[in-house]
Amino acid sequence: MAPTASEKTGSKRPAENNDGEKMSKKARKGFTVGPSHLPDGTWKRKNQQIKRSLIDKAKLKQDYAKLQAREEQDRAEAEARAAEEGLVLPAPTAAPHPDRQNLIDREAEDPELNEKRDPSYRGDRRRQRRPKTAPFEREQAAAEKAKAEAEARRKAHEEAEAQRAARLEERERFRKAMAKARTGGKNGQRKLGRESNVLLEKVRRMVAQ
Repeated sequence: MAPTASEKTGSKRPAENNDGEKMSKKARKGFTVGPSHLPDGTWKRKNQQIKRSLIDKAKLKQDYAKLQAREEQDRAEAEARAAEEGLVLPAPTAAPHPDRQNLIDREAEDPELNEKRDPSYRGDRRRQRRPKTAPFEREQAAAEKAKAEAEARRKAHEEAEAQRAARLEERERFRKAMAKARTGGKNGQRKLGRESNVLLEKVRRMVAQ
């Protein structure tokens, strides 16, 4: 019997699905915390700190899991060797690790360690935080200072003007008194007594000043 055309050509090989392989070859992107378009500043640094903290915690969990698995494997091997040698291993206890016990003892001696381990603990930074300055406080202080200086200059100017007016008034009064004293009497003689009194009063004021 002659082979058919399909038998001659053979069954076609199905196309391989390489999508899974391509996806596995793609580089895995790291996780992100918060939006990626944040500008440089406080929020971006805060997100970076959170990301580093999460990475450190994940590494710590991995190390702990590896250590726990290694301890279980070591114990299983020790139990197998003990069974071969006919020894009886002590049963595992719930006592904490010596390092953990030391930390517990330190916390019992120093209560501040417990407070610092509390997530809500922020130390003395909250109590020692400087009070926030009011907006435009410097501008307001500068404006008040300029206003006080202008008021002082205005008062000094008014006082100087008052003294100047008083001196002019006194000078005019002295001029009139001297003119009156120098005026001759009925017989045309100068009034020396009145003139001397005016001069004496002027001298007294000059000495008093």
